[in-house]
Amino acid sequence: QVQLVESGGGLVQAGGSLRLSCAASGRTFSSSILAWFRQTPGKERGFVAGANVRGAALYGADSMKGRFSLSRDNAKNTVDLQMGSLKPEDTAVYYCAADSSRKFVPSSFEHDYDYWGQGTQVTVSS
Repeated sequence: QVQLVESGGGLVQAGGSLRLSCAASGRTFSSSILAWFRQTPGKERGFVAGANVRGAALYGADSMKGRFSLSRDNAKNTVDLQMGSLKPEDTAVYYCAADSSRKFVPSSFEHDYDYWGQGTQVTVSS
């Protein structure tokens, strides 16, 4: 079992930055893929970034890769998402997710993830 708790969301002006944190616990943590998704009302969750246990990261889009940075610390059982140059379109609920069935290459599909945090709201004002 994996438990995930997100924090760090809030209101920020366009061009600003936020750092989202996900605290993970459970016996399968070290073998799981950890990822961040985001969702706006009425839309499906979209993949932001994911990392394997070695910290190798996959980003959802080039625009995200240039502005967002994922870091995984297995010793601390955390995975953080550093977001910079934020835009109004980044406004969403951000979720931390864990995939216990894969070890190497993160999946970008929501249905491949077994565990989810409660989400944290990020609002970017124009």
